[in-house]
Amino acid sequence: MEAVLGEAIKAAGRGVTRDRQPASADVHPTAIVSPGARLGAGVKIGPWCSIGPDVVVGDGVEMIASVIVDGHTTLGEGSRYFPFTTVGLAPQDLKYRGEPTRCEIGARTVVREHVTIHRGTATGTGLTKVGANCLIMANAHVAHDCTLGDRVIIVNNVVMGGHVFIADDARVMGAAAIHQFVRIGRAALVGGVAGVEADVIPYGSVLGNRARLVGLHWIWLRRNGVSSGEMHRMRQAFRTLYPRNGEGGVFAQRIDLVRREFGDDPKIAEILAFIEAPSRRGLVRVASGDFSASETEAG
Repeated sequence: MEAVLGEAIKAAGRGVTRDRQPASADVHPTAIVSPGARLGAGVKIGPWCSIGPDVVVGDGVEMIASVIVDGHTTLGEGSRYFPFTTVGLAPQDLKYRGEPTRCEIGARTVVREHVTIHRGTATGTGLTKVGANCLIMANAHVAHDCTLGDRVIIVNNVVMGGHVFIADDARVMGAAAIHQFVRIGRAALVGGVAGVEADVIPYGSVLGNRARLVGLHWIWLRRNGVSSGEMHRMRQAFRTLYPRNGEGGVFAQRIDLVRREFGDDPKIAEILAFIEAPSRRGLVRVASGDFSASETEAG
């Protein structure tokens, strides 16, 4: 048994591309690095990892153990990958025919155990992209042609359909499911076990088995230095867009009213621009009833 294991280790070690491996790279002898793969300085590749021939590994990347990276994939500098993650493998799309589509992971992003991130498709954008300083927790799935911005947090067991867009600073809580082509705006909050079938406005907060808009993400706003005065204006704008009694005229008229009264506020302008942008899924519905419980975070 020891002899067989020794031969396996030797065979694995022969896969390392020595001319593309900086002297500072630390590659475990059981790791397989295909010819053509490019490793940056200070890279650490742990036992039983597998790196495909078209992969570019940035400086300081760490793969702890049993990580598989394939396809035309770029791993940003300082990003970390925990055991049994797969990055850049073929998409789960029956139309995919092996086209050389891509996958990119941003700098300093952390990808935890059993996460799967698939490369794009020729019928989509051709690129699956995760931004910088993200945290993707265990067992999450990032599907083909998804785009995640910077500082996004994806909690355990979140699943995404293809072509999902998640803007900077968004938070998606555990076991949420996001329908294909859904857009989630900047700093939005998706509650745990929510089924998100439509777009979530920037700074919005959605909850429920079929996600419904219940307010704004007050905790993020407060923690990121938004003043109480600005939050008060955002609350007024939100109540104008989504009145508690379900009245208030045609939605387009309410948008115009908010633009006239609050359009000079950059965050409110961002919400309006998101609402009016083209969408494959439309906007998530507002929850029925009183929003006061969700608004208490505004102070």
